[in-house]
Amino acid sequence: MSADHATALRSLPSVDQLLRRVAERAEVRGLTRARLTSLVRETLDHERVRVLADRSAPATAELLAERVVERARRSGPFSLRPVINAQGVVLHTNLGRALLSPLALERLEAVATTYSNLELDLARKERGSRYSHVEAVLRRLTGAEDALVVNNNAAAVLLALETLAHGREVIVSRGELIEIGGEFRIPDIMLRSGAVLREVGATNRTHLRDYADAITPATALLLKVHTSNYRVVGFTAEVSSRELVELGRERGIPVMEDLGSGSLVDLRAWGFPHEPTVQEAVASGVDLVSFSGDKLLGGPQAGIVVGRRGVVSRLKKNPWNRALRIDKFTIAALEATLYAYEAGSALDTVPTLRMLTEPIAAVRGRARRALRRLSPSLRERLRASVVDDTAQVGGGALPTVELPTAGLAVGVGADVMRLDDALRAGDPPVMGRIVRPRTDAKGTRERDERLFLDCRTVLPAQVPALAAALTVAAARL
Repeated sequence: MSADHATALRSLPSVDQLLRRVAERAEVRGLTRARLTSLVRETLDHERVRVLADRSAPATAELLAERVVERARRSGPFSLRPVINAQGVVLHTNLGRALLSPLALERLEAVATTYSNLELDLARKERGSRYSHVEAVLRRLTGAEDALVVNNNAAAVLLALETLAHGREVIVSRGELIEIGGEFRIPDIMLRSGAVLREVGATNRTHLRDYADAITPATALLLKVHTSNYRVVGFTAEVSSRELVELGRERGIPVMEDLGSGSLVDLRAWGFPHEPTVQEAVASGVDLVSFSGDKLLGGPQAGIVVGRRGVVSRLKKNPWNRALRIDKFTIAALEATLYAYEAGSALDTVPTLRMLTEPIAAVRGRARRALRRLSPSLRERLRASVVDDTAQVGGGALPTVELPTAGLAVGVGADVMRLDDALRAGDPPVMGRIVRPRTDAKGTRERDERLFLDCRTVLPAQVPALAAALTVAAARL
């Protein structure tokens, strides 16, 4: 480092000096002293790197203070923050998947702010089981003999494999060796459980004889995995749950089905393709069925296992169950979600089901309300309009389904990326999606690149906030 660089760096304010400049600003209220100090240090470190790289003069103390304030404004006092999902993915894993119902929120508050009978049998004044709060309703809803809930579906599969097949073989169709989010794969989970993978069939076609021929004295489990996050189409064949059950009964081997998303409602009445329900899987006779709580069920993150009492009880006794158990908040939210199904109100009160089945006219109406909240000059500047498009279910569920949707198309050309950045930097952040220019069969460009704010996943109460965020973001361009 040259003498000139050393002199330039010495002209930067100290951490304490910069802290004093920003400490009384309204934008940083609510931040802890430690957090604000960290933002000041980050800003100064970034400026030192820039000065050394560009060989330019450092920014003034005033400008550095503004940068700290901007960092504080963008980050806020808490890292986990509410976001407006305008991407049109109902079960968006990165945005928290299923939203909880008002009843679930009410029950969460009820058990969070006072003591509860989490593991207490009130009638006998003895220690009880935390699972008792959801076991009975799961049995009634699914027709299963018993139930268990752990922290997610991958954990449910891991627990089942470790309990039933540690050191022994598990037979799975090659076409069902799925990978879920975060690059976790069924073979990897099986390896960690201590089970030995025995894959059969081909990627696109697996027959009952493939399973039958692979069974040996080392076989402990027949596993069927529903390909909920992809589809193999064309020249295909798969073995049904009932066929596997018959083979398993004949050979004395238990059968498990991992449904992945796991729905309690047949959505075909709303135009969806058939997705096997948990009730159908249980009725087929499989010994265990596992599924997620925060996907099509519309509840909190959880891995739900239902099935035959003798098999489920083995999972409950496994020491791993203690490591994977759910807390009182998950139990409260799950019980409330399941209550809505049993009461027949799930389609109206569980946000995931409401979003999936909402008529396009209602979605379009929400987009129009958002447009009306923009000033005429801003509509013209952004070339804002209501357009139709397609949304996705997301969360590894119904991958081929395109939901009809509507939203605001805003921004043109170079402004699109800047507008998208500004919306994500807002409070609350807004997540839209870039719609690329399309070309028809004749090679004609149909439209410019736009930012699309999908209103299928924008809550009705968020419409004013969406319009306000768009107004503020446009002013920053």
